[in-house]
Amino acid sequence: MTDFRSARIVIDLDAVAANVAGLAALVAPAAVLATVKADAYGHGAVPVARAALGAGATWLGVASVEECVELRAAGITAPVLGFAEPPVAAAATVVQAGLTPFVYSEAGIDALGAAAERAGTVLPVHLKVDTGMHRVGCRPEAAPVLAERVAAHGALRLEGIGTHLAAADGPDPTATEGQLDAFEVVLAAVTRAVGRPSVVHAANSAGAVAFPRARYDLVRLGISVYGVVPAPELVGRVDLRPVLALEAGVSFVKDLPAGARVSYGWRYELARPARIATVPVGYADGVPRALGTRGGEVLVGGRRCPIAGTVTMDQLMVDVGDADVAVGDPVVLIGRQGDEVILADEWATRLDTIPNEILTRFGGRLPRHHVGGTR
Repeated sequence: MTDFRSARIVIDLDAVAANVAGLAALVAPAAVLATVKADAYGHGAVPVARAALGAGATWLGVASVEECVELRAAGITAPVLGFAEPPVAAAATVVQAGLTPFVYSEAGIDALGAAAERAGTVLPVHLKVDTGMHRVGCRPEAAPVLAERVAAHGALRLEGIGTHLAAADGPDPTATEGQLDAFEVVLAAVTRAVGRPSVVHAANSAGAVAFPRARYDLVRLGISVYGVVPAPELVGRVDLRPVLALEAGVSFVKDLPAGARVSYGWRYELARPARIATVPVGYADGVPRALGTRGGEVLVGGRRCPIAGTVTMDQLMVDVGDADVAVGDPVVLIGRQGDEVILADEWATRLDTIPNEILTRFGGRLPRHHVGGTR
Protein backbone atom coordinates (compact mmCIF):
# COMPACT_ATOMS: atom_id res chain seq x y z
CA MET A 1 0.00 0.00 0.00
CA THR A 2 1.22 3.47 -0.85
CA ASP A 3 2.12 5.57 2.19
CA PHE A 4 0.79 9.06 1.65
CA ARG A 5 2.05 10.53 4.93
CA SER A 6 5.13 12.70 4.73
CA ALA A 7 6.46 11.57 8.10
CA ARG A 8 9.26 9.02 7.93
CA ILE A 9 12.41 7.80 9.61
CA VAL A 10 15.67 7.78 7.67
CA ILE A 11 18.41 5.39 8.77
CA ASP A 12 22.00 6.03 7.64
CA LEU A 13 23.66 2.62 7.40
CA ASP A 14 26.99 4.19 6.51
CA ALA A 15 26.87 5.89 9.91
CA VAL A 16 26.22 2.51 11.55
CA ALA A 17 29.26 1.11 9.78
CA ALA A 18 31.44 4.08 10.74
CA ASN A 19 30.42 3.82 14.39
CA VAL A 20 31.10 0.10 14.57
CA ALA A 21 34.44 0.40 12.78
CA GLY A 22 35.58 3.22 15.05
CA LEU A 23 34.57 1.41 18.21
CA ALA A 24 36.14 -1.83 17.01
CA ALA A 25 39.44 -0.02 16.56
CA LEU A 26 39.12 1.48 20.05
CA VAL A 27 38.48 -1.81 21.86
CA ALA A 28 40.79 -4.10 19.85
CA PRO A 29 41.82 -6.84 20.32
CA ALA A 30 38.43 -7.48 21.95
CA ALA A 31 35.72 -8.59 19.53
CA VAL A 32 32.58 -6.52 18.97
CA LEU A 33 28.97 -7.56 19.47
CA ALA A 34 26.41 -5.21 17.91
CA THR A 35 23.14 -5.18 19.82
CA VAL A 36 20.13 -5.34 17.48
CA LYS A 37 17.39 -6.06 20.01
CA ALA A 38 14.10 -4.16 19.83
CA ASP A 39 14.38 -4.06 16.03
CA ALA A 40 17.85 -2.54 16.39
CA TYR A 41 16.56 0.18 18.73
CA GLY A 42 13.89 0.95 16.14
CA HIS A 43 16.38 1.22 13.27
CA GLY A 44 15.65 -2.12 11.55
CA ALA A 45 17.35 -5.26 12.82
CA VAL A 46 18.28 -6.93 9.55
CA PRO A 47 19.82 -3.96 7.68
CA VAL A 48 21.60 -2.74 10.81
CA ALA A 49 22.95 -6.22 11.50
CA ARG A 50 24.34 -6.47 7.99
CA ALA A 51 25.93 -3.02 8.19
CA ALA A 52 27.49 -3.78 11.58
CA LEU A 53 28.86 -7.15 10.49
CA GLY A 54 30.29 -5.58 7.36
CA ALA A 55 32.11 -3.01 9.50
CA GLY A 56 33.83 -5.45 11.83
CA ALA A 57 31.30 -6.73 14.36
CA THR A 58 31.51 -10.50 14.69
CA TRP A 59 28.57 -11.07 17.07
CA LEU A 60 25.00 -9.83 17.29
CA GLY A 61 22.91 -9.46 20.44
CA VAL A 62 19.15 -9.92 20.87
CA ALA A 63 16.63 -9.93 23.70
CA SER A 64 14.43 -12.80 22.56
CA VAL A 65 14.40 -16.04 20.63
CA GLU A 66 12.05 -14.48 18.09
CA GLU A 67 14.58 -11.75 17.30
CA CYS A 68 17.19 -14.38 16.49
CA VAL A 69 14.76 -16.27 14.28
CA GLU A 70 14.17 -13.06 12.30
CA LEU A 71 17.90 -12.68 11.67
CA ARG A 72 18.28 -16.29 10.60
CA ALA A 73 15.31 -16.01 8.24
CA ALA A 74 17.13 -13.13 6.55
CA GLY A 75 20.16 -15.34 5.96
CA ILE A 76 22.37 -13.91 8.71
CA THR A 77 24.66 -16.64 10.05
CA ALA A 78 26.86 -14.74 12.53
CA PRO A 79 26.83 -15.82 16.18
CA VAL A 80 23.85 -14.35 18.05
CA LEU A 81 23.88 -13.97 21.83
CA GLY A 82 20.55 -13.99 23.63
CA PHE A 83 20.69 -11.60 26.57
CA ALA A 84 18.08 -13.46 28.65
CA GLU A 85 17.77 -17.14 29.40
CA PRO A 86 15.08 -18.41 27.01
CA PRO A 87 11.82 -19.90 28.29
CA VAL A 88 11.98 -23.64 28.77
CA ALA A 89 9.31 -24.06 26.09
CA ALA A 90 11.56 -22.33 23.55
CA ALA A 91 14.54 -24.67 23.98
CA ALA A 92 14.04 -26.58 20.73
CA THR A 93 13.67 -23.33 18.77
CA VAL A 94 16.86 -21.99 20.37
CA VAL A 95 18.76 -25.01 19.11
CA GLN A 96 17.16 -24.90 15.67
CA ALA A 97 17.91 -21.17 15.26
CA GLY A 98 21.47 -21.48 16.46
CA LEU A 99 21.00 -18.91 19.20
CA THR A 100 23.75 -18.78 21.82
CA PRO A 101 21.79 -18.10 25.01
CA PHE A 102 22.72 -16.77 28.39
CA VAL A 103 21.88 -19.33 31.08
CA TYR A 104 21.51 -18.82 34.82
CA SER A 105 19.18 -21.49 36.19
CA GLU A 106 19.20 -25.25 36.54
CA ALA A 107 15.88 -25.55 34.71
CA GLY A 108 17.10 -23.47 31.79
CA ILE A 109 20.34 -25.42 31.49
CA ASP A 110 18.58 -28.78 31.63
CA ALA A 111 15.97 -27.81 29.03
CA LEU A 112 18.59 -26.59 26.59
CA GLY A 113 20.77 -29.64 27.18
CA ALA A 114 17.88 -31.98 26.49
CA ALA A 115 16.85 -30.09 23.35
CA ALA A 116 20.39 -30.08 21.99
CA GLU A 117 20.75 -33.79 22.72
CA ARG A 118 17.51 -34.55 20.87
CA ALA A 119 18.79 -32.53 17.91
CA GLY A 120 22.10 -34.36 17.92
CA THR A 121 24.15 -31.20 18.28
CA VAL A 122 26.25 -29.31 20.81
CA LEU A 123 24.86 -25.91 21.81
CA PRO A 124 27.24 -23.20 23.05
CA VAL A 125 25.91 -21.26 26.05
CA HIS A 126 27.14 -18.35 28.17
CA LEU A 127 26.74 -18.16 31.93
CA LYS A 128 25.22 -14.86 33.13
CA VAL A 129 26.43 -13.72 36.55
CA ASP A 130 24.69 -10.98 38.53
CA THR A 131 27.38 -8.78 40.07
CA GLY A 132 25.14 -5.84 40.91
CA MET A 133 22.53 -5.10 38.24
CA HIS A 134 20.08 -7.40 40.07
CA ARG A 135 17.97 -8.02 36.99
CA VAL A 136 18.84 -11.50 35.74
CA GLY A 137 21.83 -13.76 36.22
CA CYS A 138 22.91 -16.22 38.85
CA ARG A 139 24.33 -15.19 42.20
CA PRO A 140 28.15 -15.19 42.17
CA GLU A 141 28.43 -18.14 44.56
CA ALA A 142 26.18 -20.25 42.30
CA ALA A 143 28.28 -19.74 39.18
CA PRO A 144 30.75 -22.64 39.62
CA VAL A 145 27.92 -25.07 40.38
CA LEU A 146 25.96 -23.99 37.30
CA ALA A 147 29.11 -24.15 35.18
CA GLU A 148 29.59 -27.74 36.30
CA ARG A 149 25.96 -28.48 35.45
CA VAL A 150 26.54 -27.18 31.92
CA ALA A 151 29.68 -29.30 31.64
CA ALA A 152 27.74 -32.37 32.74
CA HIS A 153 25.48 -32.07 29.70
CA GLY A 154 27.26 -33.64 26.77
CA ALA A 155 25.20 -31.54 24.36
CA LEU A 156 26.12 -28.17 25.94
CA ARG A 157 29.41 -26.26 25.84
CA LEU A 158 30.21 -23.41 28.22
CA GLU A 159 31.59 -21.06 25.60
CA GLY A 160 31.28 -17.82 27.56
CA ILE A 161 30.64 -16.04 30.82
CA GLY A 162 29.37 -12.49 31.24
CA THR A 163 27.93 -9.90 33.55
CA HIS A 164 26.21 -6.55 33.08
CA LEU A 165 27.48 -3.21 34.36
CA ALA A 166 24.80 -1.17 36.10
CA ALA A 167 26.53 2.21 36.42
CA ALA A 168 29.26 2.42 33.77
CA ASP A 169 27.56 5.52 32.36
CA GLY A 170 27.83 7.42 35.65
CA PRO A 171 30.51 9.86 36.80
CA ASP A 172 31.71 7.72 39.73
CA PRO A 173 33.74 4.63 38.71
CA THR A 174 33.57 3.01 42.14
CA ALA A 175 30.50 0.85 41.51
CA THR A 176 31.77 -0.41 38.16
CA GLU A 177 35.22 -1.21 39.51
CA GLY A 178 33.53 -3.14 42.32
CA GLN A 179 31.43 -5.12 39.86
CA LEU A 180 34.49 -5.97 37.79
CA ASP A 181 36.38 -7.07 40.88
CA ALA A 182 33.48 -9.33 41.84
CA PHE A 183 33.24 -10.69 38.30
CA GLU A 184 36.90 -11.60 38.25
CA VAL A 185 36.52 -13.53 41.51
CA VAL A 186 33.68 -15.49 39.91
CA LEU A 187 35.68 -16.01 36.71
CA ALA A 188 38.53 -17.49 38.74
CA ALA A 189 36.14 -19.83 40.57
CA VAL A 190 34.51 -20.99 37.33
CA THR A 191 37.92 -21.50 35.75
CA ARG A 192 38.96 -23.71 38.64
CA ALA A 193 35.75 -25.71 38.29
CA VAL A 194 35.54 -26.29 34.53
CA GLY A 195 38.29 -24.29 32.82
CA ARG A 196 38.21 -20.73 31.52
CA PRO A 197 35.41 -20.04 29.03
CA SER A 198 36.76 -18.77 25.73
CA VAL A 199 34.53 -15.66 25.59
CA VAL A 200 34.55 -13.45 28.69
CA HIS A 201 32.51 -10.24 28.54
CA ALA A 202 31.13 -7.47 30.73
CA ALA A 203 31.23 -4.14 28.90
CA ASN A 204 28.25 -2.34 27.43
CA SER A 205 28.83 0.82 25.36
CA ALA A 206 29.79 2.98 28.33
CA GLY A 207 31.92 0.26 29.87
CA ALA A 208 33.74 -0.38 26.61
CA VAL A 209 34.78 3.26 26.32
CA ALA A 210 35.38 4.20 29.95
CA PHE A 211 36.75 0.98 31.46
CA PRO A 212 39.43 -0.71 29.32
CA ARG A 213 39.75 -3.54 31.86
CA ALA A 214 36.11 -4.45 31.15
CA ARG A 215 36.74 -5.25 27.50
CA TYR A 216 38.01 -8.82 28.07
CA ASP A 217 37.35 -10.94 24.95
CA LEU A 218 34.15 -9.23 23.74
CA VAL A 219 32.29 -5.95 24.20
CA ARG A 220 28.52 -5.71 23.81
CA LEU A 221 27.83 -2.42 22.06
CA GLY A 222 24.30 -1.03 22.19
CA ILE A 223 23.38 2.63 21.96
CA SER A 224 26.82 3.62 20.61
CA VAL A 225 26.14 1.65 17.42
CA TYR A 226 23.33 4.13 16.76
CA GLY A 227 25.51 7.20 17.16
CA VAL A 228 24.68 8.14 20.74
CA VAL A 229 27.54 8.79 23.15
CA PRO A 230 26.61 6.57 26.11
CA ALA A 231 27.38 9.09 28.86
CA PRO A 232 27.94 12.86 29.02
CA GLU A 233 31.36 12.27 30.59
CA LEU A 234 32.44 10.38 27.45
CA VAL A 235 31.76 13.18 24.96
CA GLY A 236 35.00 13.77 23.10
CA ARG A 237 36.42 10.36 23.93
CA VAL A 238 34.64 8.62 21.08
CA ASP A 239 33.60 9.93 17.66
CA LEU A 240 30.12 8.76 16.70
CA ARG A 241 27.77 9.68 13.86
CA PRO A 242 24.01 9.95 14.47
CA VAL A 243 22.17 7.28 12.52
CA LEU A 244 18.46 8.19 12.71
CA ALA A 245 16.57 11.18 11.36
CA LEU A 246 12.85 11.84 11.82
CA GLU A 247 11.40 13.95 9.03
CA ALA A 248 7.98 15.15 7.91
CA GLY A 249 6.36 17.87 5.83
CA VAL A 250 4.09 20.75 6.74
CA SER A 251 0.47 19.66 6.20
CA PHE A 252 -1.37 22.90 7.01
CA VAL A 253 -0.58 26.56 7.74
CA LYS A 254 -2.65 29.26 9.39
CA ASP A 255 -2.02 32.75 10.73
CA LEU A 256 -3.22 33.48 14.26
CA PRO A 257 -3.45 36.72 16.25
CA ALA A 258 -1.65 37.54 19.47
CA GLY A 259 -3.38 35.89 22.40
CA ALA A 260 -4.47 32.80 20.46
CA ARG A 261 -3.91 29.60 22.40
CA VAL A 262 -2.85 26.39 20.70
CA SER A 263 -3.50 22.65 21.21
CA TYR A 264 -5.09 20.70 24.05
CA GLY A 265 -5.27 22.52 27.34
CA TRP A 266 -4.40 25.82 25.65
CA ARG A 267 -0.95 25.67 27.22
CA TYR A 268 0.73 27.66 24.45
CA GLU A 269 -0.36 31.28 24.05
CA LEU A 270 0.95 33.51 21.29
CA ALA A 271 2.61 36.69 22.55
CA ARG A 272 2.44 38.15 19.04
CA PRO A 273 0.74 37.35 15.75
CA ALA A 274 2.30 34.19 14.33
CA ARG A 275 2.02 31.54 11.68
CA ILE A 276 1.27 28.03 12.95
CA ALA A 277 2.38 25.07 10.85
CA THR A 278 0.81 21.67 11.46
CA VAL A 279 3.01 18.59 11.04
CA PRO A 280 1.47 15.10 10.61
CA VAL A 281 3.32 13.22 13.33
CA GLY A 282 2.28 12.75 16.95
CA TYR A 283 2.53 10.70 20.08
CA ALA A 284 1.06 7.63 18.36
CA ASP A 285 4.23 7.71 16.27
CA GLY A 286 6.48 8.00 19.32
CA VAL A 287 6.88 11.76 19.65
CA PRO A 288 6.36 12.29 23.40
CA ARG A 289 3.17 14.17 24.24
CA ALA A 290 5.03 16.37 26.73
CA LEU A 291 7.77 17.44 24.33
CA GLY A 292 5.90 20.56 23.29
CA THR A 293 5.37 21.75 26.85
CA ARG A 294 9.01 21.18 27.79
CA GLY A 295 10.64 23.41 25.24
CA GLY A 296 10.76 20.99 22.33
CA GLU A 297 11.74 22.40 18.95
CA VAL A 298 11.83 21.29 15.33
CA LEU A 299 13.74 22.54 12.31
CA VAL A 300 11.90 24.43 9.59
CA GLY A 301 13.76 26.33 6.91
CA GLY A 302 17.06 25.62 8.64
CA ARG A 303 16.09 27.27 11.92
CA ARG A 304 14.71 26.12 15.25
CA CYS A 305 11.02 26.67 15.84
CA PRO A 306 9.14 25.80 19.04
CA ILE A 307 6.48 23.12 19.17
CA ALA A 308 3.30 25.02 20.00
CA GLY A 309 1.69 23.29 22.95
CA THR A 310 0.83 19.69 23.59
CA VAL A 311 1.74 17.10 20.96
CA THR A 312 -1.47 15.37 19.84
CA MET A 313 -1.93 11.77 18.79
CA ASP A 314 -1.34 12.21 15.07
CA GLN A 315 -0.17 15.81 14.64
CA LEU A 316 1.78 18.58 16.29
CA MET A 317 1.80 22.32 15.75
CA VAL A 318 4.83 24.54 15.29
CA ASP A 319 5.20 28.28 15.85
CA VAL A 320 7.15 29.47 12.81
CA GLY A 321 6.74 33.16 13.65
CA ASP A 322 6.45 35.24 10.50
CA ALA A 323 8.46 32.84 8.33
CA ASP A 324 7.26 32.17 4.80
CA VAL A 325 6.26 28.54 5.29
CA ALA A 326 4.01 26.56 2.96
CA VAL A 327 2.34 23.17 2.87
CA GLY A 328 4.90 20.55 1.88
CA ASP A 329 7.91 22.33 3.34
CA PRO A 330 10.29 19.87 5.03
CA VAL A 331 10.39 19.63 8.81
CA VAL A 332 13.12 17.83 10.77
CA LEU A 333 12.25 16.63 14.25
CA ILE A 334 15.49 14.70 14.80
CA GLY A 335 18.43 15.21 12.48
CA ARG A 336 20.11 18.00 10.55
CA GLN A 337 18.71 20.81 8.45
CA GLY A 338 21.15 23.45 7.27
CA ASP A 339 23.52 24.32 10.11
CA GLU A 340 21.13 23.21 12.84
CA VAL A 341 20.97 19.76 14.45
CA ILE A 342 18.52 18.21 16.89
CA LEU A 343 19.60 14.92 18.45
CA ALA A 344 17.71 12.30 20.42
CA ASP A 345 19.88 13.36 23.36
CA GLU A 346 18.15 16.75 23.33
CA TRP A 347 14.71 15.18 23.60
CA ALA A 348 15.96 12.90 26.37
CA THR A 349 17.32 15.82 28.37
CA ARG A 350 14.05 17.74 28.06
CA LEU A 351 12.04 14.70 29.12
CA ASP A 352 14.36 13.43 31.87
CA THR A 353 15.03 10.10 30.18
CA ILE A 354 17.71 8.51 28.01
CA PRO A 355 18.14 8.47 24.21
CA ASN A 356 17.58 4.71 24.21
CA GLU A 357 13.95 5.23 25.21
CA ILE A 358 13.46 7.98 22.64
CA LEU A 359 14.81 5.91 19.75
CA THR A 360 12.94 2.71 20.61
CA ARG A 361 9.51 4.29 20.96
CA PHE A 362 8.97 5.33 17.32
CA GLY A 363 5.95 3.41 16.07
CA GLY A 364 5.53 1.02 13.19
CA ARG A 365 3.40 3.39 11.12
CA LEU A 366 6.47 5.55 10.51
CA PRO A 367 8.11 4.03 7.42
CA ARG A 368 11.84 3.35 7.69
CA HIS A 369 14.00 4.41 4.75
CA HIS A 370 17.50 2.93 4.84
CA VAL A 371 20.22 4.74 2.95
CA GLY A 372 23.82 3.75 2.29
CA GLY A 373 25.40 0.52 3.43
CA THR A 374 24.68 -3.04 2.35
CA ARG A 375 21.09 -4.19 2.73
